[in-house]
Amino acid sequence: MDFSISENQEMIAQMVRDFAEKEIRPHMMKWDESQDFPVALFKKAGELGLMGVLVPESYGGAGLGYFEYIAVISEIAQVCGSIGLSIAAHNSLCTGHIMEFGSEEQKQKYLPKLATAAYIGAWGLTETGTGSDAGRMHTVAVPDGDYWIINGSKNFITHAISGDVAVVITRTGEKGDSHGMTAFIIEKGTPGFSGGKKENKLGMRASETAALFFDNCRVHKDQVLGNVGEGFIQAMKVLDGGRISIGALGLGIAQGALKASVKYAKERKQFDQPIAHFQGISFKLADMATEIEAAKLLLYQAADLKNKGEKVTKASAIAKYYASEVSVRVATEAVQIFGGYGYTKDFPAEKYYRDSKLCTIGEGTSEIQKLVISRELLKN
Repeated sequence: MDFSISENQEMIAQMVRDFAEKEIRPHMMKWDESQDFPVALFKKAGELGLMGVLVPESYGGAGLGYFEYIAVISEIAQVCGSIGLSIAAHNSLCTGHIMEFGSEEQKQKYLPKLATAAYIGAWGLTETGTGSDAGRMHTVAVPDGDYWIINGSKNFITHAISGDVAVVITRTGEKGDSHGMTAFIIEKGTPGFSGGKKENKLGMRASETAALFFDNCRVHKDQVLGNVGEGFIQAMKVLDGGRISIGALGLGIAQGALKASVKYAKERKQFDQPIAHFQGISFKLADMATEIEAAKLLLYQAADLKNKGEKVTKASAIAKYYASEVSVRVATEAVQIFGGYGYTKDFPAEKYYRDSKLCTIGEGTSEIQKLVISRELLKN
């Protein structure tokens, strides 16, 4: 495995860095305070190819691999976790699901629009009563001639209000049957399909989160993704790749928190010297840096498998679990290094701290990652 950074990868990372500094950093605290979801920003990101990182060029995407994808998400997250989260969800969930399981007609119809951010994508699996236990979802699709009638709701859905198209997994069979669920592509404006109230969140506040509602929503059979009954299996495969993106999100938040901590520790003086000179602080920085490097290598390992088309379930779960937990630990230490200033919104540590926690919850909690890892270990 060669994890050296190519010249092209470094150019992409620098482009994203410049975009984040120019378009995100000046506005991120305003967006955070007001919980604004900056749709116009994502249109600009689409112009740079950041909304279709993994989409083949034949469908209007950037046609890049998972190493570049990690670079894109982590570079943005170093500046703002919220924007990194939304770009990750758009790329790996909605767009990724259609890219992997859509028919050629569906790909031609939706991927060019998603890859350029003409459409913002949402993805609906979680429900109020079924989070990790997605197999017992209540949202039901019933056949009616050439249509399906969908009733129910989804919860904690990124871009539920502003999204132009959503991939939604519904129950078409018995509860708990892994072959009793089906995925649909549903466009905004479809009668009976609507978004709910925006959630007032601890962190990731500029990334829109809300419920999706289905009230006798009629969806044509042409909007079924893959075959009827394959929705849950598809979703689990999509989440394998999605875990890499959330791991990259956690990595970026940790990297941003470390950079801010190093800068502050060099500038802040106590007892006539920078606090970086004190072992209590310098050892914290050393631990933070070490864990970040380990998280990066685990993510690269998962990305390497994904690029090769090999099974990535265990590797992506390990990478997501470790990187997300590292994100929380590093962000917590950053607040401690900043001291009292770390608890104020005038300094960056508190936002990294608030944003980091989502990484241990979204797209499978840390406990679910342990379950996935242990099951993979015990198969043989």
